[in-house]
Amino acid sequence: MSRRLLVSVSLLFAGLAQAFTPPPPDIAGRAWLLIDVQSGQTLTAKDENTRIEPASLTKLMTAYVTFKAIKEGKLKLDTQLTVSEKGWKTEGSRMFLDPKVPATVDDLIKGMIVQSGNDACVTLAEAIAGSEEVFAQVMNKEAKRLGMTGSNFENSTGLPGANHYMTVRDLEIIAQAIIKDFPEFYPIYAIKEFKYNNISQPNRNLLLYRDPNVDGMKTGHTEAAGYNLVASTHRDGRRLVSVVVGTAGPEIRATESGKLLNWGTQFFDTPKLYSAKQAISKAQVWKGAENEVAVGFLEDRYITVPKGDASKIKLELVTQEPLIAPLKAGQQVGTVTVSLDGKPLTELKAVALNDVPEAGFFGRAWDAIKLWFKSLFS
Repeated sequence: MSRRLLVSVSLLFAGLAQAFTPPPPDIAGRAWLLIDVQSGQTLTAKDENTRIEPASLTKLMTAYVTFKAIKEGKLKLDTQLTVSEKGWKTEGSRMFLDPKVPATVDDLIKGMIVQSGNDACVTLAEAIAGSEEVFAQVMNKEAKRLGMTGSNFENSTGLPGANHYMTVRDLEIIAQAIIKDFPEFYPIYAIKEFKYNNISQPNRNLLLYRDPNVDGMKTGHTEAAGYNLVASTHRDGRRLVSVVVGTAGPEIRATESGKLLNWGTQFFDTPKLYSAKQAISKAQVWKGAENEVAVGFLEDRYITVPKGDASKIKLELVTQEPLIAPLKAGQQVGTVTVSLDGKPLTELKAVALNDVPEAGFFGRAWDAIKLWFKSLFS
């Protein structure tokens, strides 16, 4: 059994005019994806679950594990580390570490992100896990926890490996995880140039120089992988993340990523449906110390719709019945169906906003009798 309730849409949406929404742009790449971070909705994608060679986009995962180690106190930003022979000799892009001069973790992170330094990655990996091989195991464990089902890591750098791969979908997941879990480190991805060992290197993300709203994230390239870019833009209160892989050059990956981001920002809105811990309804509770429980969401909830369509959103809450105590805050107690022009867009899991413990013996017994009679006439 369930109870339905039509929920009014905020007047914030009223007055928005209908706008033309063109189809997604054609992208000159092997695979791509565009997602709205606030709503979690994918706006367009192609081959997002196909395995690809990520090249230096691997460093997003390396950075996530590094940030987590710092947050957990296993590593400090002012700790000085010396590059090993393996790290110093690692091929590919580097920050030009000197084996005779230790570098701070803070500089190594910037060298990894801005300069895409493979020597920095190996140094951090060895400091965190003892060896790069063990660090790759940590990367795989963390990826699994985050729901990255299409990835496997063999190293911290993104150098080619027989079983080193990711998917565009997983790249979006790790990009979002960095933005949400480590906002204190995310601004590093907007740094346009970093100088170390008297060598200045520019950030290879060309969109940082062309669009003031783009503030990250990472480039990657090998001959087999092509030119890849994960980019993020923050405009008008919205954040979008694009992933484009397998393009023919650095200019093309920037142009194609910009096309996706501009399409998403120009032709869609992401209105807030509910605020965190806002009670949207009350639901009856049986056999509880309280007769009702507040229903809502523990986090803000958004929806992405074509620009001008926000006023057409309809929300319908269906609560589970009967709700039997005990209930815990965060436990699902209903579903909100979000529809547009009569067509369902998504379903949101509504939860209890507070605990409801069991009633005493007589309270439970009395409610049991009432439920029995209720079942007879339902």
